[in-house]
Amino acid sequence: MANHKSAIKNIRSSKTKYLTNRYQLKTCRTLIKNFKKLTNKDEQTVMFREVSSALDKLARKNIIHRNKAANSKSKLFNLTVAR
Repeated sequence: MANHKSAIKNIRSSKTKYLTNRYQLKTCRTLIKNFKKLTNKDEQTVMFREVSSALDKLARKNIIHRNKAANSKSKLFNLTVAR
């Protein structure tokens, strides 16, 4: 158990940040899953903007690495072109 007030506060804040990051990451994964289910080209282009924006936000907040965001966007874009 932590002995200092600052260590106790750090445990509390890191748990809060962990839960927030997990929620945002799960939300983005759900967006990606819904995007992959789409078959209409117009809906895909609109949804692609939304998904890429969400990935950029996660990268900006250091929840995921910026290269992972770029790689994910590239794969999703190739899905739209392939169909």
